[in-house]
Amino acid sequence: MQLADEFKTFLLRGNVLELAVAFVIGAAFTTVVTSLVDNLLMPVIAMLFGEPDFSALDFTINDAVFGYGSFITAVVSFVLIAAAVFFFVVKPANLLMQRMRTEPSPDPTTRKCPECLSEIPIAARRCAFCTAEVAPA
Repeated sequence: MQLADEFKTFLLRGNVLELAVAFVIGAAFTTVVTSLVDNLLMPVIAMLFGEPDFSALDFTINDAVFGYGSFITAVVSFVLIAAAVFFFVVKPANLLMQRMRTEPSPDPTTRKCPECLSEIPIAARRCAFCTAEVAPA
């Protein structure tokens, strides 16, 4: 019975559950990004180059067919997906994190005691918590 309890503990550990949730969210997010690329960004490629799908491009040498068009389509799709994730997810998330970040005040009124790490006034010569002598700032 101990093995079953260990397995239950493993499954209910936070990391496993978080990984499962991240996987499900990632799978759902993949469909959104793929739809964005296929339905909004690839038509821009079609508008510029006349064809959103280059898979028909190929050449033959000694009866060997080289389908470089499929590779070009895959590379363009990859670059568009990377750009979509960067501009629609990473940049907004970074901006949101910058707004939420609190900066320390430019003119601090306290400092940490070197002995007990308590907050003490800058001009203090002795810590009020541990009574250690501190050099004036």
